[in-house]
Parts: sequence; structure tokens; C-alpha cells
Amino acid sequence: MTREQAAELRRARFGTLPARVAFEDMVEEKQVPTARRTAEAHDPDALAVRFSCLAADLGL
Repeated sequence: MTREQAAELRRARFGTLPARVAFEDMVEEKQVPTARRTAEAHDPDALAVRFSCLAADLGL
């Protein structure tokens, strides 16, 4: 089998690579929402829901 025949068999089996995607087509820009006040953002009870305690998880 020659190189040309092998190359033709590869192209027939695998086809070609997909077209490249431009970086500009992969980037999406969004507006950032306005920040909340720090006093409203800090809620210790909400932190307890999000973070768990390993000792509590193990039942200690």
C-alpha cells in the first residue's frame, strides 16, 4: 500500500477536522448586576446552610 492510498483510506474513514471557531464567537459579554450593600450581603444563618461541619457530618 502506498502513502497516497493510506492517506486516501484515512480521509475516507475519519473525514476532516471541523472548522476552527473564532475566539470572538466563543466569548459572551454580560452586564454585571449592581452590588448589594455589605450589611445585607452578610447573613450568618445562610452561611451555616452552605458550609457543613465535618464533625456533624460524621455524627460526632
